[in-house]
Amino acid sequence: MNLPLLYRASGLTGDPRFRQIAERHAETAQKYLVREDGSCAHIAVFDPQTGVFQKTLGGQGMKEGSSWTRGQSWALYGFALSHRHTKRADFLATAERVARNFLTHVPKNGHIPADFDQPEGCGLEDGSAAAIAACGLFELASLTNKREYAEGADFLLGALAEECDFSAEHDFLLPRCTVAYHDGMHNVPLVYADYFFAEALLKQIGKETFLW
Repeated sequence: MNLPLLYRASGLTGDPRFRQIAERHAETAQKYLVREDGSCAHIAVFDPQTGVFQKTLGGQGMKEGSSWTRGQSWALYGFALSHRHTKRADFLATAERVARNFLTHVPKNGHIPADFDQPEGCGLEDGSAAAIAACGLFELASLTNKREYAEGADFLLGALAEECDFSAEHDFLLPRCTVAYHDGMHNVPLVYADYFFAEALLKQIGKETFLW
């Protein structure tokens, strides 16, 4: 999700190195973080001397090999944005693969868990993952003209709206987010969750101000 800074830096300065770094990073994430089924690891470890890949870590997810939902939503939106900036078909294909996996695992109530592999009845939610994924799905809908992406985003936003706290007594919108699966910060508001929720709503009604 940070790579648009580098793509834009190349555009502003005329220096191709920033774009090249961004593309190489996206290629590395594509190869080592995105699994064949479209789920994602959070952290990849490389030998600092040789650059050889060693292993993945669970990071903010439940465990190594599980699917931390916010990480998967970062990949969904991030690869769609890398495609927008580079027009590379492989980045679009990766975004779609991640999106299909995400949509397959959305619960019937639309409330996204902190990790798609967490035990049934765990109760941890991450509204930020849902909001980021909705943004990415709207982006994919605009890039591919596939209705299922926009419909998936609409469903996620509807579920988020049901949980929203619009009271003037609070300075947040989404009350049920999780920082990391094994941290103590569960089902709490997060400022970036509200940001992506607002961005997704603007995309939904056709009033987006594109910032990426």
